Amino acid sequence: MSFDWKSLVSTVAPVIGTALGGPFGALASTVLCSVLGIDTNSEEAVVAQAMKNATPEQLMALQNAERQFKLDMEKLGVDLAKIDAEDRNSARVKESTLTGWGKYATPLLGSVVIAGFFGTTGYVLTNGLTGLDSQAAMLVGSLIGYVSAKADQVVGYYFGSSASGRNKDQLLLNSTPIGSK
Repeated sequence: MSFDWKSLVSTVAPVIGTALGGPFGALASTVLCSVLGIDTNSEEAVVAQAMKNATPEQLMALQNAERQFKLDMEKLGVDLAKIDAEDRNSARVKESTLTGWGKYATPLLGSVVIAGFFGTTGYVLTNGLTGLDSQAAMLVGSLIGYVSAKADQVVGYYFGSSASGRNKDQLLLNSTPIGSK
């Protein structure tokens, strides 16, 4: 399985991660490449490798760039919340117009993801991690984290996510951990 650098960008800097796939992708890419210290015309493989090898300082710089990116978008009159809402709405409209087997694709995929989450978590809880070396245990931990994140996306798709939840995430991102002064 190849490294999903876009997922990492979306985790560290959600607005930049979202913008990469939209009309402001070139601007977001320029910001990302600048933070990583690579040429803005770099191929995707170079960006992926740079994200894979990103230092904690670069990830912090990406979070700071995220804040500036939001401010720049506001100055340009870009309503990121509106773009986000329109994106979600277009996906739901598309799904509601599907016919035949297509209308079962999203619910089926969502069911597989949720079943995978419960299956993987249940297996680890019942069998534990005893007898695994540290690398295998780390792999299992990563797998649990991955299926948990995907299950969260499915739940968010079907039941939504509140603006206050996103605000909470942003407040946590901007907070200073206790004892790190």
